[in-house]
Amino acid sequence: MSILRKLVLLATLAAPGAHAQSSLEPWGNLSGIRVQGQLVPFTTSLRVVSGDGTRIVSTARERQKPRYERRDGRQYVTTRIDSLYFTETAEDLEEGHSRIYITCYAAADQHLEGIYFSLQVPADSKNADTIRYEAGALGARTLAAGTPIQINLPIHQGDAALGDSIKATIDLYVKTTIDRTPVHLKVNPDQPGRVFDGVGGNFRLQNPRDPKVIDYNLTHLRVAWGRVELPWRSWQPTPDSTQVNDPHVQQSMRMAAGLGKLGIPLILSAWFPPDWAIMGPYKAQPGVDGVWGNALNQDKMQDIYRSLADYIVYLRDDLSTEIKFFSFNESDIGINVRMTPQQHDAFIKGFGAYLKGRGLKTKLLLGDNSDATTWAFIQPALEDTAALPYIGAVSFHSWRGWDTATLRHWADAATRLHLPLIVAEGSIDAAAWAYPAVFVEPTYALKEIALYTRLMAICQPLSILQWQLTRDYSLLTDNGTPTQRFWNLRQLAAVPAGLNAIPISADRPGIACAALGAKGNMALHVVNDGATREAVIEGLPATVKTLQVYVTNALKSMDAAATVKVANGKASVTLPAGSFVTLVTPRLIPAP
Repeated sequence: MSILRKLVLLATLAAPGAHAQSSLEPWGNLSGIRVQGQLVPFTTSLRVVSGDGTRIVSTARERQKPRYERRDGRQYVTTRIDSLYFTETAEDLEEGHSRIYITCYAAADQHLEGIYFSLQVPADSKNADTIRYEAGALGARTLAAGTPIQINLPIHQGDAALGDSIKATIDLYVKTTIDRTPVHLKVNPDQPGRVFDGVGGNFRLQNPRDPKVIDYNLTHLRVAWGRVELPWRSWQPTPDSTQVNDPHVQQSMRMAAGLGKLGIPLILSAWFPPDWAIMGPYKAQPGVDGVWGNALNQDKMQDIYRSLADYIVYLRDDLSTEIKFFSFNESDIGINVRMTPQQHDAFIKGFGAYLKGRGLKTKLLLGDNSDATTWAFIQPALEDTAALPYIGAVSFHSWRGWDTATLRHWADAATRLHLPLIVAEGSIDAAAWAYPAVFVEPTYALKEIALYTRLMAICQPLSILQWQLTRDYSLLTDNGTPTQRFWNLRQLAAVPAGLNAIPISADRPGIACAALGAKGNMALHVVNDGATREAVIEGLPATVKTLQVYVTNALKSMDAAATVKVANGKASVTLPAGSFVTLVTPRLIPAP
Protein backbone atom coordinates (compact mmCIF):
# COMPACT_ATOMS: atom_id res chain seq x y z
CA MET A 1 0.00 0.00 0.00
CA SER A 2 1.27 3.46 -0.82
CA ILE A 3 2.08 5.87 2.02
CA LEU A 4 -0.47 8.28 0.55
CA ARG A 5 -3.24 5.68 0.68
CA LYS A 6 -2.37 4.78 4.26
CA LEU A 7 -2.47 8.42 5.33
CA VAL A 8 -5.82 8.98 3.64
CA LEU A 9 -7.36 5.89 5.20
CA LEU A 10 -5.95 6.61 8.65
CA ALA A 11 -7.29 10.15 8.49
CA THR A 12 -10.70 8.79 7.52
CA LEU A 13 -10.78 6.29 10.36
CA ALA A 14 -9.60 8.87 12.87
CA ALA A 15 -12.30 11.34 11.89
CA PRO A 16 -15.38 11.91 14.10
CA GLY A 17 -18.01 9.28 13.44
CA ALA A 18 -15.54 6.73 12.13
CA HIS A 19 -17.04 4.05 14.40
CA ALA A 20 -20.36 4.26 12.54
CA GLN A 21 -20.67 3.49 8.89
CA SER A 22 -23.82 4.16 6.92
CA SER A 23 -24.23 1.32 4.45
CA LEU A 24 -25.64 3.51 1.68
CA GLU A 25 -26.27 1.83 -1.65
CA PRO A 26 -25.41 3.94 -4.71
CA TRP A 27 -29.08 4.09 -5.73
CA GLY A 28 -30.03 5.81 -2.47
CA ASN A 29 -31.22 3.03 -0.14
CA LEU A 30 -29.54 2.29 3.16
CA SER A 31 -29.08 -1.38 4.04
CA GLY A 32 -28.13 -0.63 7.64
CA ILE A 33 -25.45 0.91 9.84
CA ARG A 34 -22.22 -0.82 10.79
CA VAL A 35 -20.82 -0.68 14.30
CA GLN A 36 -17.24 -1.95 14.62
CA GLY A 37 -17.73 -3.72 11.32
CA GLN A 38 -20.98 -5.44 12.32
CA LEU A 39 -24.07 -4.52 10.31
CA VAL A 40 -27.32 -3.64 12.03
CA PRO A 41 -29.61 -4.39 9.08
CA PHE A 42 -32.58 -2.34 7.98
CA THR A 43 -33.70 -0.95 4.64
CA THR A 44 -34.65 2.55 3.58
CA SER A 45 -35.94 4.00 0.32
CA LEU A 46 -37.46 7.16 -1.07
CA ARG A 47 -41.06 6.63 -2.19
CA VAL A 48 -43.23 8.82 -4.40
CA VAL A 49 -46.98 8.11 -4.37
CA SER A 50 -49.21 9.50 -7.12
CA GLY A 51 -52.19 11.68 -6.34
CA ASP A 52 -54.69 8.87 -6.80
CA GLY A 53 -52.52 6.43 -4.86
CA THR A 54 -52.33 3.94 -7.72
CA ARG A 55 -48.66 4.42 -8.58
CA ILE A 56 -45.81 4.06 -6.10
CA VAL A 57 -42.22 4.49 -7.28
CA SER A 58 -39.34 3.77 -4.92
CA THR A 59 -35.59 4.13 -5.25
CA ALA A 60 -34.13 0.72 -6.01
CA ARG A 61 -31.32 -1.01 -7.84
CA GLU A 62 -31.51 -0.50 -11.61
CA ARG A 63 -34.78 1.44 -11.33
CA GLN A 64 -33.40 4.97 -11.81
CA LYS A 65 -30.17 6.49 -13.10
CA PRO A 66 -28.44 7.58 -9.89
CA ARG A 67 -25.03 9.11 -9.29
CA TYR A 68 -22.89 8.38 -6.23
CA GLU A 69 -19.89 10.05 -4.62
CA ARG A 70 -18.12 10.41 -1.27
CA ARG A 71 -16.93 13.90 -0.44
CA ASP A 72 -15.67 15.49 2.79
CA GLY A 73 -16.58 12.41 4.80
CA ARG A 74 -20.16 12.27 3.50
CA GLN A 75 -21.85 10.02 0.94
CA TYR A 76 -24.07 11.61 -1.71
CA VAL A 77 -26.63 10.05 -4.04
CA THR A 78 -28.44 12.11 -6.65
CA THR A 79 -31.35 10.55 -8.47
CA ARG A 80 -34.66 11.36 -10.14
CA ILE A 81 -38.21 10.01 -9.95
CA ASP A 82 -40.32 11.54 -12.71
CA SER A 83 -39.74 15.32 -12.41
CA LEU A 84 -38.57 15.15 -8.80
CA TYR A 85 -34.79 15.52 -8.39
CA PHE A 86 -33.42 14.11 -5.12
CA THR A 87 -30.13 14.49 -3.30
CA GLU A 88 -29.62 12.15 -0.36
CA THR A 89 -26.64 12.71 1.94
CA ALA A 90 -25.44 10.32 4.64
CA GLU A 91 -23.18 11.65 7.39
CA ASP A 92 -21.66 9.38 10.05
CA LEU A 93 -21.52 10.92 13.51
CA GLU A 94 -20.75 9.17 16.80
CA GLU A 95 -20.82 5.39 17.09
CA GLY A 96 -24.17 4.02 15.95
CA HIS A 97 -25.48 7.40 14.75
CA SER A 98 -25.93 8.50 11.15
CA ARG A 99 -27.72 11.59 9.86
CA ILE A 100 -29.57 11.57 6.55
CA TYR A 101 -30.25 14.81 4.68
CA ILE A 102 -32.82 14.76 1.88
CA THR A 103 -33.50 17.54 -0.58
CA CYS A 104 -35.97 17.36 -3.43
CA TYR A 105 -36.53 19.85 -6.26
CA ALA A 106 -39.68 19.75 -8.38
CA ALA A 107 -38.84 20.45 -12.03
CA ALA A 108 -42.52 20.37 -13.00
CA ASP A 109 -45.93 20.37 -11.36
CA GLN A 110 -46.63 16.98 -9.81
CA HIS A 111 -49.99 15.61 -8.67
CA LEU A 112 -48.98 13.67 -5.57
CA GLU A 113 -50.35 11.96 -2.54
CA GLY A 114 -46.93 12.37 -0.94
CA ILE A 115 -43.18 11.78 -0.81
CA TYR A 116 -41.91 9.43 1.89
CA PHE A 117 -38.75 8.22 3.58
CA SER A 118 -39.50 4.53 4.05
CA LEU A 119 -37.82 2.54 6.85
CA GLN A 120 -38.18 -1.23 6.91
CA VAL A 121 -36.90 -3.47 9.70
CA PRO A 122 -36.25 -7.12 8.72
CA ALA A 123 -37.39 -10.20 10.57
CA ASP A 124 -34.11 -12.10 10.51
CA SER A 125 -31.93 -10.18 12.97
CA LYS A 126 -29.96 -12.49 15.27
CA ASN A 127 -28.81 -9.82 17.73
CA ALA A 128 -30.61 -7.70 20.32
CA ASP A 129 -30.51 -4.71 17.98
CA THR A 130 -32.51 -1.54 18.31
CA ILE A 131 -33.07 1.07 15.62
CA ARG A 132 -34.26 4.56 16.45
CA TYR A 133 -35.21 7.39 14.16
CA GLU A 134 -35.63 11.05 15.06
CA ALA A 135 -37.14 13.24 12.35
CA GLY A 136 -38.15 16.50 13.99
CA ALA A 137 -41.84 17.23 13.46
CA LEU A 138 -42.24 13.78 11.89
CA GLY A 139 -41.63 12.23 15.30
CA ALA A 140 -39.28 9.69 16.85
CA ARG A 141 -39.51 5.99 17.58
CA THR A 142 -37.38 3.10 18.78
CA LEU A 143 -37.79 -0.20 16.97
CA ALA A 144 -36.67 -3.66 18.00
CA ALA A 145 -34.82 -5.52 15.26
CA GLY A 146 -36.34 -8.87 14.45
CA THR A 147 -39.87 -7.46 14.62
CA PRO A 148 -40.68 -6.76 10.97
CA ILE A 149 -42.24 -3.36 10.36
CA GLN A 150 -42.30 -0.71 7.65
CA ILE A 151 -42.70 2.95 8.52
CA ASN A 152 -43.26 5.62 5.89
CA LEU A 153 -42.27 9.08 7.10
CA PRO A 154 -43.99 11.80 5.02
CA ILE A 155 -41.35 14.35 4.05
CA HIS A 156 -43.95 16.05 1.81
CA GLN A 157 -47.70 15.64 1.42
CA GLY A 158 -49.90 16.82 -1.41
CA ASP A 159 -49.04 18.22 -4.81
CA ALA A 160 -45.64 19.66 -5.67
CA ALA A 161 -45.42 22.75 -7.85
CA LEU A 162 -42.67 23.70 -10.28
CA GLY A 163 -39.77 25.14 -8.31
CA ASP A 164 -40.74 23.65 -4.94
CA SER A 165 -37.78 22.72 -2.75
CA ILE A 166 -38.41 20.06 -0.12
CA LYS A 167 -36.01 19.26 2.70
CA ALA A 168 -35.86 16.75 5.54
CA THR A 169 -33.29 15.60 8.10
CA ILE A 170 -33.55 12.20 9.74
CA ASP A 171 -31.25 10.91 12.48
CA LEU A 172 -30.81 7.15 12.70
CA TYR A 173 -29.40 5.46 15.81
CA VAL A 174 -28.56 1.79 16.27
CA LYS A 175 -27.49 -0.26 19.25
CA THR A 176 -26.21 -3.80 19.02
CA THR A 177 -24.37 -6.48 20.91
CA ILE A 178 -21.13 -7.07 19.02
CA ASP A 179 -20.91 -10.71 18.03
CA ARG A 180 -17.36 -11.92 18.66
CA THR A 181 -18.27 -15.58 18.97
CA PRO A 182 -15.44 -17.65 17.47
CA VAL A 183 -16.12 -19.10 14.04
CA HIS A 184 -15.50 -22.80 13.50
CA LEU A 185 -14.38 -23.73 9.99
CA LYS A 186 -14.22 -27.38 9.01
CA VAL A 187 -12.43 -28.62 5.88
CA ASN A 188 -12.48 -32.07 4.31
CA PRO A 189 -9.41 -32.57 2.08
CA ASP A 190 -10.46 -36.17 1.39
CA GLN A 191 -13.23 -35.01 -0.98
CA PRO A 192 -11.48 -33.04 -3.76
CA GLY A 193 -13.66 -31.41 -6.41
CA ARG A 194 -12.92 -29.52 -9.62
CA VAL A 195 -9.64 -27.72 -10.29
CA PHE A 196 -9.44 -23.93 -9.94
CA ASP A 197 -7.06 -22.44 -12.50
CA GLY A 198 -7.24 -19.00 -10.93
CA VAL A 199 -8.65 -15.56 -11.59
CA GLY A 200 -9.19 -14.42 -15.17
CA GLY A 201 -10.20 -11.17 -16.78
CA ASN A 202 -12.31 -9.61 -19.50
CA PHE A 203 -10.46 -7.46 -22.04
CA ARG A 204 -13.18 -5.89 -24.13
CA LEU A 205 -11.65 -2.62 -25.35
CA GLN A 206 -13.82 0.49 -24.97
CA ASN A 207 -11.63 3.34 -23.71
CA PRO A 208 -8.43 5.06 -24.91
CA ARG A 209 -7.02 4.59 -21.40
CA ASP A 210 -7.53 0.82 -21.48
CA PRO A 211 -3.93 -0.10 -22.43
CA LYS A 212 -2.36 1.53 -19.38
CA VAL A 213 -4.78 -0.21 -16.99
CA ILE A 214 -4.40 -3.54 -18.80
CA ASP A 215 -0.61 -3.37 -18.66
CA TYR A 216 -0.70 -2.73 -14.92
CA ASN A 217 -3.05 -5.63 -14.26
CA LEU A 218 -1.14 -8.08 -16.45
CA THR A 219 2.09 -7.06 -14.71
CA HIS A 220 0.78 -7.35 -11.16
CA LEU A 221 -1.86 -10.11 -11.33
CA ARG A 222 -1.62 -13.77 -12.21
CA VAL A 223 -4.25 -13.90 -14.96
CA ALA A 224 -5.33 -17.48 -15.61
CA TRP A 225 -7.95 -16.89 -18.34
CA GLY A 226 -8.86 -14.10 -20.74
CA ARG A 227 -12.02 -13.13 -22.58
CA VAL A 228 -11.82 -10.88 -25.62
CA GLU A 229 -14.27 -9.43 -28.13
CA LEU A 230 -14.94 -10.45 -31.69
CA PRO A 231 -16.08 -7.05 -33.06
CA TRP A 232 -18.38 -8.78 -35.53
CA ARG A 233 -20.22 -5.68 -36.77
CA SER A 234 -16.88 -4.12 -37.78
CA TRP A 235 -15.28 -7.39 -38.94
CA GLN A 236 -17.78 -8.14 -41.70
CA PRO A 237 -20.36 -5.36 -42.23
CA THR A 238 -21.50 -7.34 -45.31
CA PRO A 239 -21.05 -11.08 -45.88
CA ASP A 240 -18.29 -10.54 -48.43
CA SER A 241 -16.39 -7.57 -46.95
CA THR A 242 -13.82 -8.58 -44.36
CA GLN A 243 -12.39 -5.48 -42.64
CA VAL A 244 -9.09 -6.73 -41.23
CA ASN A 245 -7.71 -3.17 -41.10
CA ASP A 246 -10.65 -1.67 -39.21
CA PRO A 247 -9.15 0.06 -36.10
CA HIS A 248 -11.38 -1.73 -33.61
CA VAL A 249 -10.77 -5.08 -35.29
CA GLN A 250 -7.02 -4.45 -35.22
CA GLN A 251 -7.08 -3.47 -31.53
CA SER A 252 -9.17 -6.49 -30.57
CA MET A 253 -6.96 -8.88 -32.51
CA ARG A 254 -3.80 -7.44 -30.95
CA MET A 255 -5.40 -7.80 -27.52
CA ALA A 256 -6.11 -11.48 -28.15
CA ALA A 257 -2.64 -12.09 -29.60
CA GLY A 258 -0.95 -10.36 -26.66
CA LEU A 259 -2.76 -12.53 -24.15
CA GLY A 260 -2.05 -15.61 -26.23
CA LYS A 261 1.68 -14.89 -26.19
CA LEU A 262 1.48 -14.86 -22.38
CA GLY A 263 0.08 -18.39 -22.48
CA ILE A 264 -3.38 -17.28 -21.30
CA PRO A 265 -6.22 -19.47 -22.69
CA LEU A 266 -8.87 -17.38 -24.44
CA ILE A 267 -12.63 -17.08 -24.71
CA LEU A 268 -13.84 -15.16 -27.76
CA SER A 269 -17.27 -13.51 -27.43
CA ALA A 270 -19.34 -11.48 -29.88
CA TRP A 271 -21.59 -8.62 -28.84
CA PHE A 272 -22.79 -6.55 -31.80
CA PRO A 273 -23.96 -8.38 -34.96
CA PRO A 274 -23.88 -6.93 -38.50
CA ASP A 275 -27.21 -6.04 -40.12
CA TRP A 276 -27.02 -8.84 -42.69
CA ALA A 277 -26.90 -11.52 -39.97
CA ILE A 278 -30.00 -10.53 -37.99
CA MET A 279 -33.75 -10.25 -38.18
CA GLY A 280 -35.28 -6.78 -38.15
CA PRO A 281 -33.60 -3.40 -37.67
CA TYR A 282 -30.42 -3.46 -35.60
CA LYS A 283 -30.94 -2.65 -31.89
CA ALA A 284 -27.92 -1.65 -29.84
CA GLN A 285 -30.32 -0.74 -27.03
CA PRO A 286 -33.70 -2.21 -26.07
CA GLY A 287 -36.61 -1.31 -28.33
CA VAL A 288 -39.89 0.34 -27.35
CA ASP A 289 -41.06 -3.08 -26.21
CA GLY A 290 -38.15 -3.29 -23.77
CA VAL A 291 -36.68 -6.31 -25.57
CA TRP A 292 -32.91 -6.34 -26.10
CA GLY A 293 -31.02 -7.55 -29.13
CA ASN A 294 -31.79 -9.21 -32.43
CA ALA A 295 -32.38 -12.81 -33.40
CA LEU A 296 -30.07 -14.31 -35.99
CA ASN A 297 -31.38 -14.63 -39.53
CA GLN A 298 -31.92 -18.37 -39.87
CA ASP A 299 -31.62 -18.11 -43.65
CA LYS A 300 -28.04 -16.84 -43.24
CA MET A 301 -26.67 -19.40 -40.81
CA GLN A 302 -23.98 -20.79 -43.14
CA ASP A 303 -22.76 -17.25 -43.85
CA ILE A 304 -22.82 -16.58 -40.09
CA TYR A 305 -20.76 -19.69 -39.34
CA ARG A 306 -18.24 -18.77 -42.03
CA SER A 307 -17.94 -15.16 -40.84
CA LEU A 308 -17.29 -16.11 -37.22
CA ALA A 309 -14.94 -18.94 -38.12
CA ASP A 310 -12.95 -16.71 -40.49
CA TYR A 311 -12.05 -14.49 -37.54
CA ILE A 312 -10.91 -17.47 -35.47
CA VAL A 313 -8.90 -18.80 -38.42
CA TYR A 314 -7.25 -15.40 -38.94
CA LEU A 315 -6.19 -15.30 -35.29
CA ARG A 316 -4.76 -18.80 -35.57
CA ASP A 317 -3.02 -18.55 -38.92
CA ASP A 318 -1.88 -14.92 -39.02
CA LEU A 319 -1.39 -14.17 -35.31
CA SER A 320 -0.59 -17.65 -33.90
CA THR A 321 -3.44 -17.28 -31.42
CA GLU A 322 -5.74 -20.16 -30.53
CA ILE A 323 -9.27 -19.58 -29.28
CA LYS A 324 -10.37 -22.10 -26.69
CA PHE A 325 -14.08 -21.25 -26.47
CA PHE A 326 -16.59 -19.09 -28.36
CA SER A 327 -19.87 -17.53 -27.19
CA PHE A 328 -22.44 -14.93 -28.02
CA ASN A 329 -22.48 -12.65 -24.99
CA GLU A 330 -25.64 -13.01 -22.87
CA SER A 331 -27.79 -14.33 -25.70
CA ASP A 332 -30.38 -15.38 -23.12
CA ILE A 333 -31.48 -11.72 -22.89
CA GLY A 334 -30.08 -10.37 -26.16
CA ILE A 335 -26.91 -8.47 -25.37
CA ASN A 336 -26.66 -8.29 -28.24
CA VAL A 337 -27.61 -11.43 -30.18
CA ARG A 338 -30.85 -12.86 -28.82
CA MET A 339 -31.63 -16.58 -28.82
CA THR A 340 -34.29 -18.89 -27.50
CA PRO A 341 -33.06 -21.90 -25.52
CA GLN A 342 -33.77 -24.09 -28.54
CA GLN A 343 -31.86 -21.76 -30.88
CA HIS A 344 -28.93 -21.81 -28.47
CA ASP A 345 -28.90 -25.60 -28.63
CA ALA A 346 -29.13 -25.58 -32.42
CA PHE A 347 -26.34 -23.01 -32.74
CA ILE A 348 -24.01 -25.08 -30.58
CA LYS A 349 -24.54 -28.09 -32.83
CA GLY A 350 -24.45 -26.19 -36.09
CA PHE A 351 -21.47 -23.94 -35.41
CA GLY A 352 -19.66 -26.63 -33.46
CA ALA A 353 -19.81 -28.99 -36.43
CA TYR A 354 -18.75 -26.18 -38.78
CA LEU A 355 -15.71 -25.36 -36.63
CA LYS A 356 -14.69 -29.00 -36.57
CA GLY A 357 -15.06 -29.14 -40.33
CA ARG A 358 -12.72 -26.16 -40.68
CA GLY A 359 -10.10 -27.95 -38.63
CA LEU A 360 -10.54 -25.71 -35.59
CA LYS A 361 -10.30 -26.91 -31.99
CA THR A 362 -12.54 -24.12 -30.68
CA LYS A 363 -15.61 -25.28 -28.78
CA LEU A 364 -18.73 -23.47 -27.56
CA LEU A 365 -19.70 -22.20 -24.14
CA LEU A 366 -22.97 -23.59 -22.88
CA GLY A 367 -24.83 -20.55 -21.61
CA ASP A 368 -22.57 -17.55 -21.10
CA ASN A 369 -25.77 -16.25 -19.55
CA SER A 370 -26.43 -12.76 -18.26
CA ASP A 371 -27.07 -14.01 -14.72
CA ALA A 372 -27.25 -17.19 -12.72
CA THR A 373 -31.03 -16.77 -12.49
CA THR A 374 -31.62 -17.73 -16.14
CA TRP A 375 -30.31 -21.28 -15.83
CA ALA A 376 -33.37 -22.73 -17.61
CA PHE A 377 -31.92 -21.27 -20.85
CA ILE A 378 -29.30 -24.02 -21.02
CA GLN A 379 -31.68 -26.94 -20.43
CA PRO A 380 -32.32 -27.97 -24.08
CA ALA A 381 -28.61 -28.16 -24.90
CA LEU A 382 -27.85 -29.73 -21.53
CA GLU A 383 -30.22 -32.59 -22.36
CA ASP A 384 -29.17 -32.90 -26.01
CA THR A 385 -26.46 -35.56 -26.39
CA ALA A 386 -25.85 -34.36 -29.96
CA ALA A 387 -24.68 -30.98 -28.60
CA LEU A 388 -22.24 -32.38 -26.05
CA PRO A 389 -19.26 -32.98 -28.42
CA TYR A 390 -19.20 -29.26 -29.24
CA ILE A 391 -19.48 -27.86 -25.69
CA GLY A 392 -16.22 -26.91 -24.01
CA ALA A 393 -17.50 -25.49 -20.71
CA VAL A 394 -20.59 -24.27 -18.90
CA SER A 395 -20.69 -20.51 -18.30
CA PHE A 396 -22.69 -17.78 -16.60
CA HIS A 397 -22.19 -14.21 -15.38
CA SER A 398 -22.45 -13.35 -11.70
CA TRP A 399 -24.42 -10.09 -11.77
CA ARG A 400 -27.55 -11.57 -10.19
CA GLY A 401 -28.73 -14.81 -8.62
CA TRP A 402 -26.44 -15.36 -5.64
CA ASP A 403 -28.57 -17.70 -3.54
CA THR A 404 -27.11 -21.12 -3.02
CA ALA A 405 -29.95 -23.03 -4.72
CA THR A 406 -29.60 -20.99 -7.94
CA LEU A 407 -25.81 -21.33 -8.03
CA ARG A 408 -26.08 -25.09 -7.57
CA HIS A 409 -27.99 -25.38 -10.84
CA TRP A 410 -24.79 -24.31 -12.61
CA ALA A 411 -22.53 -26.54 -10.56
CA ASP A 412 -24.84 -29.48 -11.24
CA ALA A 413 -24.84 -28.78 -15.00
CA ALA A 414 -21.04 -28.89 -15.12
CA THR A 415 -20.98 -32.06 -13.05
CA ARG A 416 -23.56 -33.72 -15.27
CA LEU A 417 -21.57 -32.97 -18.44
CA HIS A 418 -18.17 -33.68 -16.85
CA LEU A 419 -17.04 -30.26 -18.07
CA PRO A 420 -15.53 -27.22 -16.37
CA LEU A 421 -17.63 -24.28 -15.20
CA ILE A 422 -16.49 -20.72 -15.97
CA VAL A 423 -17.86 -17.50 -14.49
CA ALA A 424 -17.11 -15.47 -17.62
CA GLU A 425 -18.10 -12.12 -16.08
CA GLY A 426 -17.49 -11.67 -12.40
CA SER A 427 -18.74 -8.75 -10.29
CA ILE A 428 -21.84 -7.64 -8.38
CA ASP A 429 -23.50 -4.60 -9.98
CA ALA A 430 -24.06 -4.38 -13.74
CA ALA A 431 -25.13 -0.73 -13.44
CA ALA A 432 -22.07 0.43 -11.51
CA TRP A 433 -20.46 1.93 -14.63
CA ALA A 434 -22.85 4.86 -14.08
CA TYR A 435 -21.57 5.59 -10.54
CA PRO A 436 -17.91 4.47 -10.61
CA ALA A 437 -17.08 6.22 -7.33
CA VAL A 438 -18.56 3.17 -5.61
CA PHE A 439 -15.61 1.07 -6.80
CA VAL A 440 -13.36 2.51 -4.08
CA GLU A 441 -15.84 1.84 -1.28
CA PRO A 442 -14.77 -0.91 1.16
CA THR A 443 -18.34 -2.20 1.32
CA TYR A 444 -18.37 -2.81 -2.45
CA ALA A 445 -14.99 -4.53 -2.32
CA LEU A 446 -16.11 -6.79 0.53
CA LYS A 447 -19.36 -7.78 -1.21
CA GLU A 448 -17.50 -8.61 -4.42
CA ILE A 449 -14.85 -10.83 -2.83
CA ALA A 450 -17.47 -12.51 -0.62
CA LEU A 451 -19.39 -13.47 -3.75
CA TYR A 452 -16.25 -14.82 -5.43
CA THR A 453 -15.49 -16.90 -2.35
CA ARG A 454 -19.02 -18.34 -2.35
CA LEU A 455 -18.80 -19.05 -6.09
CA MET A 456 -15.60 -20.99 -5.50
CA ALA A 457 -17.17 -23.04 -2.72
CA ILE A 458 -20.57 -23.72 -4.35
CA CYS A 459 -19.83 -23.78 -8.08
CA GLN A 460 -16.19 -24.94 -8.11
CA PRO A 461 -15.41 -22.95 -11.29
CA LEU A 462 -12.32 -23.36 -13.41
CA SER A 463 -11.97 -19.58 -13.35
CA ILE A 464 -13.79 -16.38 -12.39
CA LEU A 465 -13.13 -13.69 -15.01
CA GLN A 466 -13.25 -10.19 -13.56
CA TRP A 467 -15.35 -7.64 -15.43
CA GLN A 468 -13.05 -5.99 -16.43
CA LEU A 469 -9.25 -5.74 -16.28
CA THR A 470 -9.53 -2.58 -18.38
CA ARG A 471 -10.54 0.99 -17.59
CA ASP A 472 -14.19 -0.15 -17.45
CA TYR A 473 -15.13 -1.15 -13.87
CA SER A 474 -11.45 -0.56 -13.13
CA LEU A 475 -9.58 -2.05 -10.20
CA LEU A 476 -7.47 1.13 -10.20
CA THR A 477 -8.35 4.71 -9.31
CA ASP A 478 -8.23 7.41 -11.98
CA ASN A 479 -4.65 8.23 -10.98
CA GLY A 480 -3.59 4.58 -11.30
CA THR A 481 -3.57 3.63 -7.61
CA PRO A 482 -4.68 0.05 -6.90
CA THR A 483 -7.92 -0.12 -4.92
CA GLN A 484 -9.01 -2.56 -2.25
CA ARG A 485 -10.75 -4.52 -5.04
CA PHE A 486 -7.39 -4.90 -6.81
CA TRP A 487 -5.72 -6.27 -3.67
CA ASN A 488 -8.62 -8.66 -3.07
CA LEU A 489 -8.18 -10.00 -6.58
CA ARG A 490 -4.40 -10.17 -6.32
CA GLN A 491 -4.69 -12.13 -3.08
CA LEU A 492 -7.16 -14.54 -4.69
CA ALA A 493 -5.08 -14.82 -7.86
CA ALA A 494 -1.79 -15.39 -6.07
CA VAL A 495 -2.61 -19.01 -5.26
CA PRO A 496 -1.15 -21.11 -8.10
CA ALA A 497 -3.19 -23.24 -10.47
CA GLY A 498 -3.64 -26.96 -9.98
CA LEU A 499 -5.44 -27.05 -6.63
CA ASN A 500 -8.82 -28.71 -6.27
CA ALA A 501 -11.85 -27.28 -4.55
CA ILE A 502 -12.44 -29.03 -1.24
CA PRO A 503 -15.46 -28.83 1.06
CA ILE A 504 -15.41 -26.23 3.82
CA SER A 505 -18.14 -25.05 6.19
CA ALA A 506 -18.58 -22.25 8.73
CA ASP A 507 -20.88 -22.32 11.73
CA ARG A 508 -21.53 -18.57 12.03
CA PRO A 509 -23.34 -16.06 9.79
CA GLY A 510 -21.43 -13.31 8.02
CA ILE A 511 -18.64 -15.65 6.90
CA ALA A 512 -17.91 -16.70 3.32
CA CYS A 513 -15.23 -19.35 2.86
CA ALA A 514 -13.65 -21.53 0.22
CA ALA A 515 -10.81 -24.05 0.29
CA LEU A 516 -8.37 -25.46 -2.25
CA GLY A 517 -5.91 -28.28 -1.86
CA ALA A 518 -3.69 -30.84 -3.58
CA LYS A 519 -0.48 -32.77 -2.83
CA GLY A 520 -0.15 -31.44 0.70
CA ASN A 521 -0.75 -27.80 -0.26
CA MET A 522 -3.72 -25.88 1.13
CA ALA A 523 -5.28 -22.49 0.52
CA LEU A 524 -8.19 -21.23 2.60
CA HIS A 525 -10.07 -18.03 1.70
CA VAL A 526 -12.26 -16.45 4.39
CA VAL A 527 -14.30 -13.24 4.16
CA ASN A 528 -15.45 -11.79 7.48
CA ASP A 529 -18.42 -9.47 6.99
CA GLY A 530 -18.60 -8.58 10.66
CA ALA A 531 -16.63 -7.49 13.71
CA THR A 532 -13.18 -8.79 14.58
CA ARG A 533 -13.39 -12.39 15.75
CA GLU A 534 -11.36 -15.58 16.03
CA ALA A 535 -11.64 -18.50 13.64
CA VAL A 536 -10.82 -22.07 14.58
CA ILE A 537 -9.99 -24.29 11.60
CA GLU A 538 -10.36 -28.07 11.86
CA GLY A 539 -9.69 -30.96 9.49
CA LEU A 540 -6.34 -29.82 8.11
CA PRO A 541 -4.02 -32.59 6.82
CA ALA A 542 -1.44 -33.92 9.28
CA THR A 543 1.31 -32.82 6.89
CA VAL A 544 0.36 -29.14 7.32
CA LYS A 545 2.30 -27.67 10.27
CA THR A 546 2.00 -23.92 9.65
CA LEU A 547 -0.08 -21.55 7.55
CA GLN A 548 0.95 -18.17 6.20
CA VAL A 549 -1.75 -15.52 6.59
CA TYR A 550 -2.53 -12.66 4.19
CA VAL A 551 -5.08 -9.91 4.92
CA THR A 552 -6.80 -7.34 2.73
CA ASN A 553 -9.25 -4.77 4.07
CA ALA A 554 -9.62 -0.97 4.12
CA LEU A 555 -6.16 -0.60 5.70
CA LYS A 556 -4.27 -3.69 4.56
CA SER A 557 -3.29 -4.62 1.01
CA MET A 558 -2.50 -8.33 0.96
CA ASP A 559 -0.35 -7.75 4.01
CA ALA A 560 1.45 -10.81 5.33
CA ALA A 561 0.46 -11.44 8.95
CA ALA A 562 2.18 -13.76 11.40
CA THR A 563 2.11 -17.44 10.51
CA VAL A 564 -0.18 -19.67 12.55
CA LYS A 565 0.73 -23.07 13.88
CA VAL A 566 -1.25 -26.21 13.08
CA ALA A 567 -1.53 -28.95 15.68
CA ASN A 568 -3.61 -32.11 15.31
CA GLY A 569 -5.24 -30.65 12.21
CA LYS A 570 -6.37 -27.49 14.02
CA ALA A 571 -5.33 -23.85 13.77
CA SER A 572 -6.61 -20.50 15.05
CA VAL A 573 -6.48 -17.14 13.30
CA THR A 574 -7.83 -13.65 13.96
CA LEU A 575 -10.26 -12.37 11.34
CA PRO A 576 -10.17 -8.54 11.37
CA ALA A 577 -13.43 -6.69 10.88
CA GLY A 578 -14.51 -6.39 7.25
CA SER A 579 -11.60 -8.39 5.88
CA PHE A 580 -10.54 -10.94 3.29
CA VAL A 581 -8.13 -13.42 4.86
CA THR A 582 -6.16 -16.11 3.00
CA LEU A 583 -4.21 -18.88 4.72
CA VAL A 584 -1.78 -20.96 2.67
CA THR A 585 0.85 -23.58 3.26
CA PRO A 586 4.37 -22.09 3.34
CA ARG A 587 5.87 -21.00 0.03
CA LEU A 588 2.65 -21.72 -1.88
CA ILE A 589 2.43 -18.01 -2.77
CA PRO A 590 5.68 -16.71 -4.26
CA ALA A 591 7.35 -13.84 -2.44
CA PRO A 592 6.55 -10.45 -4.05
